[in-house]
Amino acid sequence: MQGISGIILIIIVACLLPYVFTLIAKAKGGFKPKDNQNPREFLAKTTGLAARANAVQQNSFESLPLFIAALLMAEYMVVPEKFILSLGWAYVVFRVIYGICYLANLATLRSIIWFFSIFCPILLFVITIKMT
Repeated sequence: MQGISGIILIIIVACLLPYVFTLIAKAKGGFKPKDNQNPREFLAKTTGLAARANAVQQNSFESLPLFIAALLMAEYMVVPEKFILSLGWAYVVFRVIYGICYLANLATLRSIIWFFSIFCPILLFVITIKMT
C-alpha cells in the first residue's frame, strides 16, 4: 500500500499493537471476568511476564502521540512517501521487537530497540523540518 492509505494502515497497526500486549498481560496474569470490574487494578497487581506485558502496553501507548504527529506532519508537509512509509513501518517493527525483548526480560536489548523505535518519528520530524 502506498500513499495516504499506507499511512493510515501504519497508524491503525501502531494503535492496535498495545492491545496485543494487554491481552498477553491479562492471559498470563490469570484475568477472570470478575477482574473486569477494575482491570487497571488487576494489571497493576500482576507480576513477572504479565507485569512486563502490561509495561509494554503502557509504553506503547505513551509513544503513540509522537509517532502519529510525526507521520501526519510529514504527510502534511509533503515529505516523500518512501520516507514516511519506511520510517513508519520501521517504528512498528521496532515496537514489536521491543515488546518481545520486554517479555523475554532482555533489558539492555529492549532499551536499545526502544531508542531505535523513538528515533523513527524523530527522524521524520527532522526530515519534515528540512523540507520546509
